[in-house]
Amino acid sequence: MDKQVIKNIIMERHREVRERQLVERPQLFERRMNYVLVGIRRAGKSCLMIQDMQRRIAAGEITLEDCLYINFEDERIRYMPATELGVILDCYAEMFGDHKPLIYLDEIQIIEGWEQFVRRLADQQYRIMVTGSNAKMLSSEIATTLGGRFVIREIWPFSFLEYLSYRGVTLRNNWQYDSKLLHEIARRMDDYFYYGGFPESFDLLDKREWINSLYQKILLGDIVARHGIRNTRSIRLLAKKMADSVMQPTALTRLQHIVKSTGEKIGLATVKDYLEYFEESYLTFSLSNFVSPVTDQETIKKRYYSDNGILNIFLFNGETKLLENLCAIHLMKQFSNTDEPRLFYYNRNIEVDFYVPESRLAVQASFDINDEETRRREVSDLVSLHKAFPLQRAVIVTRDHEEQITECSLTIEVIPVWKWLLE
Repeated sequence: MDKQVIKNIIMERHREVRERQLVERPQLFERRMNYVLVGIRRAGKSCLMIQDMQRRIAAGEITLEDCLYINFEDERIRYMPATELGVILDCYAEMFGDHKPLIYLDEIQIIEGWEQFVRRLADQQYRIMVTGSNAKMLSSEIATTLGGRFVIREIWPFSFLEYLSYRGVTLRNNWQYDSKLLHEIARRMDDYFYYGGFPESFDLLDKREWINSLYQKILLGDIVARHGIRNTRSIRLLAKKMADSVMQPTALTRLQHIVKSTGEKIGLATVKDYLEYFEESYLTFSLSNFVSPVTDQETIKKRYYSDNGILNIFLFNGETKLLENLCAIHLMKQFSNTDEPRLFYYNRNIEVDFYVPESRLAVQASFDINDEETRRREVSDLVSLHKAFPLQRAVIVTRDHEEQITECSLTIEVIPVWKWLLE
């Protein structure tokens, strides 16, 4: 590997850290911990790396020359073998002296066998942060290789609160009673609801075009090319049918039959593989039924997209699906930080969209409960769940409606989605 090229890259990344202006995100990293940041492409993992450097430099803890920052999506080093990764450290030492820098390695999953190199650096007491867009970075094999030396943190696209911060909307004390501010929040909610939280799309006139381009990059680059898929039509159809099925528990066999009904030949094992590839790339995630047998929990699931903007490119008049998808994302951020599932849906004689047993929390997503039948169904199902598994909190998330309902000793909060997201 040409050392001059690597030195040029190191200096280019230093310039980026020095000049990049970022919206602060509420992500804090311990000074002495090593981190693996994972999540969907363009969620802001690289920016969080830069934010960590900028914060520490501003606090006087380090200087820019103490940072070694490399992005492996750079075509000049994209195909560097893992056995040559040590050359990067050699180049840094030649430029800044033989001391241990803070190491930031962006999109490291591109390099086959990166785990051993990173493990060796951790053993040598380097402080390291790496990012990746592939859930296989969380596999048991890699977790074993890294040997507990790293904290794994999932990074999602911007939350609604972060989106408001980007737009310069500040929530002051008692903001709930500021009618002008509430009007501004509601106006901003429309944009976030349909186009999601990818920060690079926020100021674009044609957000849908950019989001579709990102989806194509994930599908064709991170899934089709990586796994050598030849029948791209079948996997595209599966992605579309998953979007159509948001809100509905769907079995693998059902998805197979839907795709086959279009004339495509696809086996059940292939459907299962494709769904795993979607989740590996953080394009989608899934929830199991709390009261299903273990075998059904693995085969019959509700499946959601990791950002409303991507889901919306598949939909026409899909507000009800977008509302439930947004609720799923919000809850998943809170309850996906362990190896064991904590967030479920509940489906046995009644249907409850989201159930968190440990918190005794149940959430229904209902775009509009002004219809009497819809209102009765949503309330009745929450009350029935409460009788079987006593709830500490029951919520119906709507697009705009707010009230409080008490029935059979259960108090149900009806909350507009924008307010619920800002709790």
